[in-house]
Amino acid sequence: MKTALVTGGGGFVAGRVIPVLMARGWTVRAVVRRTADAVPAGAQAVAVGDIREADWDRHLRGVSAVVHLAARAHRMNEVGGDAEALYRRDNVEATAVLARAAVRAKVSRFVFISSVKAMGESTPIDAPWNEKSPCNPVDAYGRTKLEAERELRDLYARSGLPAVILRPPLLYGPRVKGNMQRLISWIGRGVPMPLASVRNSRSLLSVGNLADAVCAAIEHPAAVGQTYMVSDGEDMSTPELIGRIARACGKQARLLPLPPSALLLGARLAGRSNEAARLLGSLRVDSSLIRRQLGWTPPFTVDAGLMEMVRAVTS
Repeated sequence: MKTALVTGGGGFVAGRVIPVLMARGWTVRAVVRRTADAVPAGAQAVAVGDIREADWDRHLRGVSAVVHLAARAHRMNEVGGDAEALYRRDNVEATAVLARAAVRAKVSRFVFISSVKAMGESTPIDAPWNEKSPCNPVDAYGRTKLEAERELRDLYARSGLPAVILRPPLLYGPRVKGNMQRLISWIGRGVPMPLASVRNSRSLLSVGNLADAVCAAIEHPAAVGQTYMVSDGEDMSTPELIGRIARACGKQARLLPLPPSALLLGARLAGRSNEAARLLGSLRVDSSLIRRQLGWTPPFTVDAGLMEMVRAVTS
């Protein structure tokens, strides 16, 4: 039986990736920081503390594939030099240590979950990013994700690391947090939202579809050395997303018209400009390359993914 090692084994994404791998016949070692961290049933928990200091030669023994999910998650309130150093430690240095160990262990695949934030924060509504679009990250999270990608490409070129990089946009699913969780709460409580006049378009990706894309990246020989944008393939505006979440909740969305310029001004005065930009701006990705090269098709519709998320969040 093949063995996969998955970092971030107790996290939001691992909660779907690990069960999908096991359903496909993989034995999974789920890497966590502490022995108390819970992992999906059936996976072997491996507590390593700091990834940079773990005994990877031992932990990678017998491993065929690595899925690197662990990262310092994006936090709005972390800015400045100290924050940059923390992001670099967790997102670049830790990735490089693990990748070099994977080269020594001769793993057959190293899948790195990067982020669309390695490219930036917004696109024109009619010009989605693809794998050849320029990268201009605007915060420490995005910059360090891009730097980690470059480390992996360098190891691929110099040492033959069989790396595959996936760049997802906004992720949603059970255990989701952030703006998506807030939207579900507001809809459930009938809170009016002044977003009816927003005319944007954003790409999304359910964790179920991401897990399936991870499997394609592990299993398809053409994936090695590639970077892929990954999405559900159905972009939508913020009002449309809210309407679909409301239907999944069995509610009616209460959307009020207000000019987006007024919303941005109010958000700026409240110190919430970044959060407002995510609700009002466009960020689209073109995921045709992974579909064409790997024959990958998202197994779940957006509505199915939203329904699963709502049921989990509200249960």
